[in-house]
Amino acid sequence: MKISARKALPIGVLVMGLIATVALVSARPAVKSRAPERALPLVRVMEAASESVQLRVSAQGSVVPRTESSLVAEVAGRITEVSPSLAPGGFFESGDLLVQIDPSDYRVALERAKAGLARAESELDWARASLARRRTLSDQGVASDAALEDAQNSERVAEAVRRDAGAALEQARRDLERTRVVAPFAGRVREKHVDVGQFVSRGVNVARVYAVDYAEVRLPISDEDAAFVDLPIDYRDSHSDSDGPRVILRARFAGRNYEWSGRVVRTEGEIDPRTRMIHAVARVEDPYGRGNDPDRPPLAVGLFVDAEIEGRRYDDIVVLPRSALRGRDHVVVVDDDDTLRLRKVEILRRERDRVMVRAGVAAGEKVCISPLPVSVDGMRVRTVTVELDP
Repeated sequence: MKISARKALPIGVLVMGLIATVALVSARPAVKSRAPERALPLVRVMEAASESVQLRVSAQGSVVPRTESSLVAEVAGRITEVSPSLAPGGFFESGDLLVQIDPSDYRVALERAKAGLARAESELDWARASLARRRTLSDQGVASDAALEDAQNSERVAEAVRRDAGAALEQARRDLERTRVVAPFAGRVREKHVDVGQFVSRGVNVARVYAVDYAEVRLPISDEDAAFVDLPIDYRDSHSDSDGPRVILRARFAGRNYEWSGRVVRTEGEIDPRTRMIHAVARVEDPYGRGNDPDRPPLAVGLFVDAEIEGRRYDDIVVLPRSALRGRDHVVVVDDDDTLRLRKVEILRRERDRVMVRAGVAAGEKVCISPLPVSVDGMRVRTVTVELDP
């Protein structure tokens, strides 16, 4: 059977392709098979550094006055004068006259008491003279014993009347003084309850005032934080004489941030049964003074402040970011062979962004700060060293 030239051409192309393929396959180099290399995980590490750390404890509280009192009328009468300072927010100095109650009746009572004392002293002098005469007559045998006893009794009664008149005079003087309601200390008015022309009775509340020499802030401190602060603690038979830790108070007022400096002066005698908090009291001197910053507002009563209490200083502490902590008290250290080593450490304090290590990590060691889903002791890694902002 003859094959036409038209059909022979495709068959020839196919045969030549097969021959070329066989030749290429036969000439290929030999391939050596090997297992693929496993890529080591890349982790960030930081070099541990030992440093001294000044701890600080944060707390919050509201400003309260050191002393707050209600001024009460000690005598009855009509108010004739009220100081311009006696207004909510007004300042006054110790001894300033705040309210004057009409003293007219009390001046009259004082004059009567003086007259009563003069009369009682005159009667006492007459009774003593009479007793002296009776004793002389009794010694001469002229006066009876009964007459002598009457003279002695009259002298004792006159002495009692004089003492009573003296007490009445002292009471009248005090009542006259009490018509002047004066400031017991340098302070500020919180509330005013009376005004000119008003009749007040004894015991009526005139005003409510508070002292401005100091301001205090009650700061709750947890039991854990109390371990880092030297709080002044008093016992039944002794008192703490040392100054308490320094406190920085911060508050925002009228769109600006301000600071005041003070000290912890005492701790309250009880622990809050609900929160289990210890309450320290910080004191700021001259809270209404301008201080070094003339633009700073006064540390007003009722202002809510953030407090930073100066704590103890510790040496040879390694500060790590919180991400370096594994579990409760472990970190991962990378040795010189880039191998992970799980290390138990002694933690001084945990904070929101960092952890302070007292023992377990030496200065110069590389600590892994990358989150690792799986960290096995002895695992090899690749590392990149980073420096964190202080």
